[in-house]
Amino acid sequence: MSLIGSIGNIPSALTQRLPGATQAGAPVAPTPIRIDSPAGAPATTPADFGSVFDQMIKAVDAKQHEAQDVTRSVLTGQNNQLHQSVIAMQEAGVAFQLMVEVRNKLVESYQELMRMPA
Repeated sequence: MSLIGSIGNIPSALTQRLPGATQAGAPVAPTPIRIDSPAGAPATTPADFGSVFDQMIKAVDAKQHEAQDVTRSVLTGQNNQLHQSVIAMQEAGVAFQLMVEVRNKLVESYQELMRMPA
């Protein structure tokens, strides 16, 4: 399972457009966004940011465990496909770097909000 496949639906769920304002300027009630629902399934309410970030952390952790398992099987002689081990380690490293960069951007955004005058 690739990291992109495991969290590939998150950006589309986060970037969906909210309904705009009406002609008179009154806001329109937002419609529920489908998250992890198969086609034709009823819409569910959007997940909070904490659960989305938790899913991303779990996906990165799973990717790292997968890389460890493949590397262990190569080192013990159960598998002779070294390239799969290297690819799995690189994928886990890139996934971790992505998670760290997202965290850094969140901290930077929070700090910027704290600097704003009340």
